Amino acid sequence: MPPPLHPDRPKARSLKPLQGIWPFIRPYNGALIWAAVFLLIAAGAQLALPVAFKHLIDDGMALRNASTINRYFILFLLAAIAFGAFAALRFYMVTWLGERVVADMRSAVYSRVIRMDPTFFEVTRTGEVLSRLTTDTTLVQSLVGSSLSMALRSAVTLIGALTLLIITSPSLTMMFLVMLPVIVAPMLLMGRKVRTLSRASQDRIADTSAMADETLNAMQTVQAFQLEPLHSQRYDDAVRDAFTTALLRIRARSFLTALGTILVFSAVTLVLWMGARKVLAGDMSFGELSQFLMYSVYMAMSAAMLSEVWGDVQRAAGAMERLMELYRAEPQIGAPLQAVAMPMQGKGRIEFEHVTFQYPSRPGHSALQDFTLHIEPGETVALVGPSGAGKSTALQLLLRFYDPQHGRVLIDGVDLSQADPAEVRARIALVPQDTVLFGTTARENIRYGRPGASDAEIEAAAQAAAAHEFILQLPQGYDTYLGERGTRLSGGQRQRLAIARAILRDPPILLLDEATSALDAESEQLVQQALEKLMANRTTLVIAHRLATVLKADRIVVLDQGKLIAVGNHATLLTSCPLYERLATLQFSTNTQLDMTSPTSIG
Repeated sequence: MPPPLHPDRPKARSLKPLQGIWPFIRPYNGALIWAAVFLLIAAGAQLALPVAFKHLIDDGMALRNASTINRYFILFLLAAIAFGAFAALRFYMVTWLGERVVADMRSAVYSRVIRMDPTFFEVTRTGEVLSRLTTDTTLVQSLVGSSLSMALRSAVTLIGALTLLIITSPSLTMMFLVMLPVIVAPMLLMGRKVRTLSRASQDRIADTSAMADETLNAMQTVQAFQLEPLHSQRYDDAVRDAFTTALLRIRARSFLTALGTILVFSAVTLVLWMGARKVLAGDMSFGELSQFLMYSVYMAMSAAMLSEVWGDVQRAAGAMERLMELYRAEPQIGAPLQAVAMPMQGKGRIEFEHVTFQYPSRPGHSALQDFTLHIEPGETVALVGPSGAGKSTALQLLLRFYDPQHGRVLIDGVDLSQADPAEVRARIALVPQDTVLFGTTARENIRYGRPGASDAEIEAAAQAAAAHEFILQLPQGYDTYLGERGTRLSGGQRQRLAIARAILRDPPILLLDEATSALDAESEQLVQQALEKLMANRTTLVIAHRLATVLKADRIVVLDQGKLIAVGNHATLLTSCPLYERLATLQFSTNTQLDMTSPTSIG
């Protein structure tokens, strides 16, 4: 079982997580090269300004030479224009690169997460994943598209200014370099603190996202039990924790900025004071001092900017660390290196051979114990038993959401643990009791059954599922937006769309979690007729909630606490299986659908 994403994450002390950005930048080396070219030209033009200013003073103003003054003013203006133009081009290229890289990163992380198996989501909250896909990628985008641009510009300017400072006055520059470790060391130490607090801040934000996601997806339950004040208080507490952590980060970041600025400009002030004394002693001209002053300002501003960016780098490193945890996560269930191919023409034979399975989150409890069952092609088998008997587990093993710890599950003679999960699931259609619809149109929701289906095939599937008429009555018919999770439809309508999706898929194996349980009597009759046609010559495994479903099955499998108790038809089991007799007697006496959560339900 994969570990939780962040509670026990060790404290990182390097920027190694940022190496994960490079594979996303590599495809855009051309843009990176152009950005570097524009950066160098802009930096060169900027560094030429003090030289022009120095000659303007020493060769023009000091000698009162008008032509020289005009010439250096023109050069000064041209350098300024070049600096502005190429700085804008550099900014555009780097910003474009940041947007493109983060877009690719979001797609890559989402693509990886959506392929993770259920085990992953047993220990990972959806809100945590959403926080990383939004907030964390935004921080990385800020680094690549903005902070990186400023950092590169400042670094090139810093190096260029330092080189020209040495040329202008080696003695003053040496003084500045001696003080450099005093400037850098405290900034590095504070940078680590900022990064640690940044990572903690992102984790707290993820907590609030997870809490909001959980509550919003259960809004009716929250309101029905009048839990609004309770959840509002819990969310307020989570937001307060996030704010407190963010405040600590802001304080540390502010102190880092102030420390860097004070140290850098203190050093510059001291060096310039020494330079002023050199001018008074005649060892330096006013132009040279002005040039040294401008390069010192460049260097100070670049160093201050780097100290500011250093905080962004630390935050982005923490965010990248969290993103890479998702990007590098590996599903427990995947295709073997040499996967066994499923037969081209699937017949739908299903075999459970001495299957024992324990959910990773409950290693001490067997959901299925030594379960053996062979289902022939075209056969309809109903699974009945109390809640927790193992019925849903059997369906999840068939879909290869999990692999059993012992025994084998086979479809058409192929051990599913040796097959590609995508090939296995392509042979199966699932109609769950809790219907899942997506925030798109009715047409697209049905098309999920077979993405390449035509509109005519979609409408034919809807007619077979008794959904065509109510879809036409929607405001835009098949193109009506259904809302998140299909909230604009009734439970029966949602289930008929799910059945239409399964009909469109046209698979050799059907898994039905009592597909008619949420329908009214009229709709149930129509859908049952459609299902009977669909089930003809197909292998169907049904988790039965209703006696009517049980009576139509070829065989009934009775499960209890993960063990197969009995197999037979309704009449035989009434006399040979006390558990089934008790469940059936209850069904006859109530003459109503039984609740799956009841320990005495037939489903």
